[in-house]
Amino acid sequence: MRALVVEDDTAIVNALSDLLRSEGFTVTSTDTQAGACALLAQQSFDIALLDVTLAQGSGFVVCAAARQAAPSMPVIFLTASDDEYSTVAGLDMGAADYIAKPFRPRELISRIHSALRRSTPEQNVLEAGDVKLNITTGTVTKAGTEVILSALEYRLLLYFLQHQNRVITRENLRDAIWDTAGEYVSDNALNVYMKRLREKVETDSSNPEILVTVRGLGFKVCG
Repeated sequence: MRALVVEDDTAIVNALSDLLRSEGFTVTSTDTQAGACALLAQQSFDIALLDVTLAQGSGFVVCAAARQAAPSMPVIFLTASDDEYSTVAGLDMGAADYIAKPFRPRELISRIHSALRRSTPEQNVLEAGDVKLNITTGTVTKAGTEVILSALEYRLLLYFLQHQNRVITRENLRDAIWDTAGEYVSDNALNVYMKRLREKVETDSSNPEILVTVRGLGFKVCG
């Protein structure tokens, strides 16, 4: 994920860049309105974090440029200004969120991910029943509530959802998770992975309705 940071306080830029990189983002920063508008015209970003008051320019102008360059990209305003006018103006311009400084790092990251989820095109979401997997953000939800999966569980579910309405053999599943597991996956181990995954995505894991067993053959995803 690529983030654009437009901020003229060096300390904040450094701290914010370190935080975003620790979450897997590639960060590009600039401290001027002109620099931000040029970057938006030349590159594509997944999210923009803008300070409203810049030494050279305005975050509102940058927001307008962002809306023109990438209408679906979420914009979050970061500013020390907490007056009602600035908040309303930013949101009216199409900003996804508005966070006053100083902000709490974990809250900021949570709100960034929330903004990204809301902006993700539906074609990047795989579904079966009330389970949804967002390929872009790597999140899984059941009935609207986020489900936390291990890397192996996520990879298994992704494989299932990418092969709906097909019989999936145990050998198919071994191939799908081989690289992650780093070793041969036995039948017993696969049974454990399937049991844990079903406990998280099925309403009743003892009577699965999504990850269904096809006796003698393997499994099948039912939507």
